[in-house]
Amino acid sequence: MLSTLSFVIVLSILVVVHEFGHFIVAKKTGVRVEKFSIGFGPEIFGVTKGDTRYAVSLVPLGGYVKLTGESVEDEVKGEKWEYLSKSVGERAKIIFAGPLLNYILAFFIFSFVFVLGYPTFTTTVGEILPDYPGKATGIEVGDKILSINGKDVETWDDITAIVRMNKEPGIDLVIERDNRQIDMEILPKSKEIKTIFGSKKRVALIGITPSQDIIYVKYGILKSFYMGAKKLTTLTYITYRALWASITGTIPFKESVTGPIGIFYITGQAARLGFVYLLQLMGILSASLAIFNLLPVPVLDGGHLLFLMIEKIRKKPITPKVQENITQVGLALLICLMLFVFYNDFMRYGIFEKILSLWKR
Repeated sequence: MLSTLSFVIVLSILVVVHEFGHFIVAKKTGVRVEKFSIGFGPEIFGVTKGDTRYAVSLVPLGGYVKLTGESVEDEVKGEKWEYLSKSVGERAKIIFAGPLLNYILAFFIFSFVFVLGYPTFTTTVGEILPDYPGKATGIEVGDKILSINGKDVETWDDITAIVRMNKEPGIDLVIERDNRQIDMEILPKSKEIKTIFGSKKRVALIGITPSQDIIYVKYGILKSFYMGAKKLTTLTYITYRALWASITGTIPFKESVTGPIGIFYITGQAARLGFVYLLQLMGILSASLAIFNLLPVPVLDGGHLLFLMIEKIRKKPITPKVQENITQVGLALLICLMLFVFYNDFMRYGIFEKILSLWKR
C-alpha cells in the first residue's frame, strides 16, 4: 500500500509540474488551453474556468495539456490564440517549458534535501576486506577515520574521493579508536575497475567498507543552493554519459534502464527509508524526466523541438504527412522500448515467478 501510494503521489507531482510548464507558457503567449488533465482516460471530476477544463482522470499515470490548434487535425483557422499560429520561437518556449520546470523542481528538491539533512554514511569502518592493505596495516572494524593526508573527512564519500584519486605511494591516516587518536601510513593497492559507464579506470584501494551508521549533513540556505546545483549538474552529466554508453554498447542496455515497475519498487523502498530518501528520489526522477523528454525523439518534447528547429532553418514547416510518418516511426520505436523495459523489469524483480506461484495456488 505504501509503495502504491508513494508511487502515485510522486508520479502525479512530476507530471503536474511538467504539464504546468506547458500550460503556463501557453497562457503567457496567448494560446488557449482547452484541457489540463491529471491522469488519462475517463474524467472522474473537473471544473471549467474560462476556456480551460481542469480535470482529474481515471488512470493516474501521467497527464496532458490540450492546446487549441496544436495539430492540423484540429481544423486550424489561423486564429491568434491557436498554437500553430504562433511563431517558431513561441512554440519552442511552450514545449521547452515542461522539461525546464521538471529540471527546476529537481534543483529545489535537492537544495531542500541539503537543508533538511543529506543522508550519508559516517567515516566509521564496518568491514575489513581480506588481502588488502587495510587489514595488513591494522585498521579495525569500528575505527573512525578523522583525516586523510591532512584533510579532515566527515563522510564516507570524502574518504572514497581522496583515496581513489591518490597519486602518492602512501596515504597518511588519522583514526579514532577507544577515544584515542592513532596515526598510521598505508600503502594502497592499485587496481583497474570498471566504471558505471563501462570504461576502465585505475584507482587506489585500501580494502575497507563503511558501517551502516548514517549521518545527515546539513547546510545553510546559500550553501544548500550551491550543493543542489552541483548535484543536479553531476546527475545530468552522469545521465547523458550513461545514455551514450548504452547507445554505443559500452553498458548493456538492459542494465541502464528501468520502467514504471522498477520505479514502483524503488519508490516504495525510498518511502520505507524515510521522507528525505523519498524526496531525494523524486528529485532524481524529476531531472531524469526532463533529460529524457529533451531527447530528439518524435513524440517526445525533444522531437517537437527538433521539428521546430528544422522549420526555422527551412523557413517553412515540415509537411503534416512527413511529420506524421516520422512520428509513427518514433512511436513504434518508443513502444518497442517500453515493451523491452517492462519485460526487463518483470525479469529483474521476479514478477513472472510471483505470478506463476499465485497461479499454482
